[in-house]
Amino acid sequence: MKRLSLPTLLMGAALVVLALILMGSADQISRWAAAEQQQVQNALARGLRALKTNQPGALMSLLGLCFAYGFFHAAGPGHGKLVIGGYGMGQKVPMMRLISLALASSLAQSLTAIALVVGGLTLLNWGRVELTSITEEILAPLSYALIAALGLWLVWRGLRKLRAPKPQAHHHHHDHHAHHHTHDHHHHHRDDGICADCGHKHGPTLNEVAAAHSLRDALAIIASVAIRPCTGALFLLLLTWRLDLMLAGVLGTLAMGLGTGSVTVAVAIAAVSLRQGTLARLPDTRRVTALLELCGGLLIFLLASQITLRLL
Repeated sequence: MKRLSLPTLLMGAALVVLALILMGSADQISRWAAAEQQQVQNALARGLRALKTNQPGALMSLLGLCFAYGFFHAAGPGHGKLVIGGYGMGQKVPMMRLISLALASSLAQSLTAIALVVGGLTLLNWGRVELTSITEEILAPLSYALIAALGLWLVWRGLRKLRAPKPQAHHHHHDHHAHHHTHDHHHHHRDDGICADCGHKHGPTLNEVAAAHSLRDALAIIASVAIRPCTGALFLLLLTWRLDLMLAGVLGTLAMGLGTGSVTVAVAIAAVSLRQGTLARLPDTRRVTALLELCGGLLIFLLASQITLRLL
């Protein structure tokens, strides 16, 4: 294994410093977000009363408040930002794909809340205590455990790339006097991976391998975020169920998901931009990308593990 270059070491140190700064300011952000959430919760109670009495514009006002609640909820400490930000810094992923992944994760989290409340109320006769208990005592630790596992997966891939030998340039030597002895045994492959000589595929193409990794990563990210529903969404659905306003509760929960997604989208844009800007200034990008993946996975694993242990 070759020694790490100075730019690579500096990049790793910068990531550690950035993580420490973000962790140090987490308490201030958390207090601000919690205060704003409390104000929105009070407004949501008034909005539900207005909707129950059929006041004009009550539904749109409620949806706007739900979006705001999701925004402030995501602005505080949360697992969605941790996963999307760490993955965006550690992996080469197109910005629009990561944005779509951030929105899909947030909306999937809303769908989990809807399924949990509807299933719990109709099939298991659960109430607020049971729904809150299963969310906080089972689903929340499970979510962070999955996130920690995702971090370890990124660490392992980063280490494997760091230890991989540097690819050598291929030199093609043509012997014009003996080329007729080799052409019978050489397979020419098209861009789609199909051999031009025999018409069969001898293995997956690079694009197919990359697509498989991307799909597997996407499913893992969405599952780790979506498995733990927002507590505020659970309360909204319970209230609207009792008030016979379940459709409004479902729409409001989806609006919360969009509000949460707006923050994770911003994190996705920042992560991809920071990664691209960093790599543009460094010469040894192959090793730096591996180090980014390793450090991003390590940060995800450490933070998620810390939260998991605190919840247990």
